[in-house]
Amino acid sequence: MAVRTNSAADSPADHPADSAVEAVFRIESAKIIAVVTRIVHDVGIAEELAQDALVAALEQWPESGVPDKPGAWLMATAKHRAVDLVRRRETYARKLAEVGRTLEDEAPGADALATGPDAVDAIDDDLLRLIFTACHPVLSAEARTALTLRLLGGLTTGEIARAFLVPEATVAQRIVRAKRGLAKAGVPFEVPYGDERERRLASVLDVIYLIFNEGYAATAGDDLLRPGLCEDALRLARVLSGLMPDEPEVHALAALLELQASRTPARTGPDGEPVLLADQNRARWNHLLIRRGFDALTRARALGGAPGPYALQAAIAACHARAVTYEETDWPAIAALYARLAALTPSPVVELNRAVAVSMAEGPAAGLALVDALADEPALASYHLLPSVRGDLLARLGRTEAAGGEFERAAALTRNERERDLLRERAALLGRPGPACDAPPRKAPT
Repeated sequence: MAVRTNSAADSPADHPADSAVEAVFRIESAKIIAVVTRIVHDVGIAEELAQDALVAALEQWPESGVPDKPGAWLMATAKHRAVDLVRRRETYARKLAEVGRTLEDEAPGADALATGPDAVDAIDDDLLRLIFTACHPVLSAEARTALTLRLLGGLTTGEIARAFLVPEATVAQRIVRAKRGLAKAGVPFEVPYGDERERRLASVLDVIYLIFNEGYAATAGDDLLRPGLCEDALRLARVLSGLMPDEPEVHALAALLELQASRTPARTGPDGEPVLLADQNRARWNHLLIRRGFDALTRARALGGAPGPYALQAAIAACHARAVTYEETDWPAIAALYARLAALTPSPVVELNRAVAVSMAEGPAAGLALVDALADEPALASYHLLPSVRGDLLARLGRTEAAGGEFERAAALTRNERERDLLRERAALLGRPGPACDAPPRKAPT
């Protein structure tokens, strides 16, 4: 078994060539791990071999210079180490006969990686297999997320830990256990078909969605946003839509994330404070991402069939993107889309978002009735947006004292410092003339 000689991949660059090594590795690591996994049929070993190739580059490139095709160099080096590993293991004799002969003539030079459509297709197939393997439902949601960010996002354990505000040791344990879990369960390195593919695809989309959601509205910490996580999720969604062009929900998820991400520049003020939807300067929205989102949604719809949950959420995001001003938002259409989403995927969080849309379409009293019906939902017992939404509706109805209490309760429940400050400010503003704010709090992308 390959042994990772040090933690070079987790260390900052110390030599000019090191920066090139780490930049190339971050871009190419997912492809390398995917290809090597096909050879050794073990994600954990494949990552170690990829890390070995990285260490070799860190040792050799400062002396020999960066190759003309650095990605191909890393790929070829990792593949040769994989073949050497297969050869060294007697138990892999049969696998050597199947795999070794096709790879033994490849030299670890810049031209080792074959070019042309067939080679690209083969790598794409391996990358798709890796996505489905890392997001296998046999793993917990936390393990899937950590493993996906590690293998496909190219993040270090330290970066993942900082993103989710957990100890680095916790992330490391999750990744190790995830690899062991895949090996123990005998998860095949393949793209499933039929019902199993549909079930596994849902898991893949859920993981990408979760990564984006945490970046878009951080659960805890001092910052409202973690743009790096949004960028990683967007990249994964774009890669997946290229690998699976005939899956409408894949394009729908990409559309949703593009449209949601388009608002990022306007969602915080100069000091990082949250800016509610009604107060955002829409000229700061990223219109390139909006166009990309509309294009992806068009591709999803062109494939036909009933819209899935991500298509419905993307359609909601599209309603916001089309509105030139907050007042022009088509709230009746959004409320209707949330009703369809609630029927398709029943969830108290979806119902809470529907209540917000109904309040904007039919008035705060109608929305409050729907919110009050959710008061005893166990899933929302510690969800700070329930009292936050209720406080907003009460404020709009003129019940300021009760609204202030709801905002204080929401502030006590949230673990995000920026949201806590906003909620306390809204509670304090209720003691002054006039409404605090007309914009309902929203937890994107639901």
